[in-house]
Amino acid sequence: MRSRMARDMSDKDILKMELEQLKLEVNTPRTAVSATAPEIIAFVEAKSAEDPLIKGVPEDKNPFKEKGGCIIT
Repeated sequence: MRSRMARDMSDKDILKMELEQLKLEVNTPRTAVSATAPEIIAFVEAKSAEDPLIKGVPEDKNPFKEKGGCIIT
């Protein structure tokens, strides 16, 4: 589905924009995943002690803790 901006442009204008984007992307330096993976792993492992999704959140500091229960009689 085309955006509003794309609907207001001719097919030629859209192709020109796509071509310019591809020219930018072709010059972007690439690095192999095998070269960057150890760095990413080290970063994640270093930050894991601070991660509340791994470590958990203390009940007194949990902003999503239920304030009270619901009693149905």
